[in-house]
Amino acid sequence: MKIQADALLFDNDGTLVSSLESVYRCWTRWAEEYGITAEEFARVELHGRPAAEIAADLLPADRVPEAVVRIEQLEVEDVEGGVHLLPGTRALLDSVPADRWAVVTSATRRLAEARLDEAGIRPKTLIAADDITRGKPDPEPFLLAARRLGVDPARCVVFEDAPAGLQAGRSAGMTTVALTTTHQADELHADVVVTDLSAVSALVTDGGVEISVGD
Repeated sequence: MKIQADALLFDNDGTLVSSLESVYRCWTRWAEEYGITAEEFARVELHGRPAAEIAADLLPADRVPEAVVRIEQLEVEDVEGGVHLLPGTRALLDSVPADRWAVVTSATRRLAEARLDEAGIRPKTLIAADDITRGKPDPEPFLLAARRLGVDPARCVVFEDAPAGLQAGRSAGMTTVALTTTHQADELHADVVVTDLSAVSALVTDGGVEISVGD
């Protein structure tokens, strides 16, 4: 399958890199510190959402700001050795000019930059939780990325592993490619579903970027 696009928009964790072990380790410690039971914690969708929204689901409003600072601290301190590139990431990013792709993450800028730096990824354009008022599944993060890159949202392709991110991409009017790195295929509503980025290649043309998607 081939997709014609002007820009590629990538979620970070679970799409470009994996830091799942670090994420669950840190959030479990955080929940224990704030007296949140395992049952309460299990009811909250963790992946692909801003920390502030997760904290707001679990704590009184007046405790959320300090709790967000704490989870960011825990996760940044846990970055070293806790992040690795997922298959296909390096080859795909190296094949596309820096002004044709962006990272769109629900993490804070400090945490996102720490994880990306650990993995050796330095995007020219990064949209983080600090940049938006409504996180995924709202389309705001992806629409902001398209605006920063100066491209039509309809000519963007979103690469995501989380249902919330895919919903955000669809709501932004973008083509969506789902990766089954953290969820089962039947949980992911997208135009195309692949195992990981090793199934994707890109060719820069006069008309933009031609994306080839395999199985």
